[in-house]
Amino acid sequence: MRLTILGGGGFRVPLIYRTLLADHGQSRITDVTLHDVDAARLSAIGRVLAAQAHGVPDAPRISTTTDLTEAVSGADFVFVAVRVHGLEGRVIDERVAMAAGVLGQETVGAGGISYGLRTVPVATAIAQKIARSAPDAWVINFTNPAGLVTEAMSRHLGDRVIGICDTPAGLGRRVVAALKADPQRVRLDYAGLNHLGWLRAVHVDGEDLLPTLLADDAALDSFEEGRLFGAEWLRALGAVPNEYLHYYYGNRELVAAARDAPQTRGEFLLAQQRGCYNLLGTTAEPLSTWDTIRAERDSTYMAENRATAGLRQPAERDDAGPGGYEDVALALMRAIAHDEPATLILNVRNHGTLDILDDDAVVEIPCTVDARGAHPEPVGSPPEHAIGLVCSVKASERAVLEAAEGGSRSSALRALATHPLVDSVAVAKRLLDAYRLRFPELSYLR
Repeated sequence: MRLTILGGGGFRVPLIYRTLLADHGQSRITDVTLHDVDAARLSAIGRVLAAQAHGVPDAPRISTTTDLTEAVSGADFVFVAVRVHGLEGRVIDERVAMAAGVLGQETVGAGGISYGLRTVPVATAIAQKIARSAPDAWVINFTNPAGLVTEAMSRHLGDRVIGICDTPAGLGRRVVAALKADPQRVRLDYAGLNHLGWLRAVHVDGEDLLPTLLADDAALDSFEEGRLFGAEWLRALGAVPNEYLHYYYGNRELVAAARDAPQTRGEFLLAQQRGCYNLLGTTAEPLSTWDTIRAERDSTYMAENRATAGLRQPAERDDAGPGGYEDVALALMRAIAHDEPATLILNVRNHGTLDILDDDAVVEIPCTVDARGAHPEPVGSPPEHAIGLVCSVKASERAVLEAAEGGSRSSALRALATHPLVDSVAVAKRLLDAYRLRFPELSYLR
């Protein structure tokens, strides 16, 4: 089988290839095509992958291209992980938002809306290309904002596009470990949108063990989200939120922390990766160089969130091990290719699962996956206090889609002004004007 990775020069591509190298089963991926608009990045990451494949006799073959039609034609799976305007764009998102006194995180609030406004037209063009050139391919989207971009692509690919994120899987894994439960006997009740979801129940043999977890201070202090949100707040919610809810529950503190920080997350990553790609293109040890830089990147993940919660650094996370987004992607591909049902938390069209949203809204929920795709499982609604938040953020996402489809500045303004983390129409106007000035990709908004 052939996998095409759009954004194939991306820093995290070796994680995907590492997982593919460990798969020796039938119907495995035998060919990987890397596509990127930056040939130098393709070459650098290609050197890392070649080092990974050294000594592995059945390693998937690697090819590279900057031609999109060539990349997707004949693919069985297409993995979409593109970043429009690169990390430089993330820095602009952050700095413009901070100047207006709001969060600029790349998937949440003003920064996420700006990212979506310039990404949706590109993702839509990719979806249209795949629909023409590889109509039988399954498309796995990791491009952020993942739920919004998946919904844009689903308008052209239907249920053949599935969005993935490793955050819900990581949350579930950590909660199950805190409960000392057998993962094979657990069913998670999780619902919401990408980066806006809540774990409502942890069923083991028909019994919900989440109340037991919420009553146990030591157990809550044993995993990342328990420490981040604190026992009192988790008990008040009666649920365990996705870690990205910290941007909503701790908004004021995080805006202040971002304002006082010497650099933004985007600036850190931009400086790191500029040096990284230069090294990867010349070093005799590309794999060890990449691995060292990846470890530094992982150890600083969500550092401001942890600092505002009074937690020590570096983050104590398990995402570098099995269960990251690359493993979610492989599990998804295996389930489809082998027709071996698997249960995964995915971004898919609602199809009536959450009655607070329409059928076409992309939501993040547990699904059973088989050869016919991903099928949403019945779940409870998000907590009562969260329903308005989910509906509000989805309305903001829909305004982004409307703006991208019709080139409407008014729709883009509505997307910003109605988002829960942008508290003023006047601020939204300033944000939109500043983003349009800095991003040529937003010149379509009139």
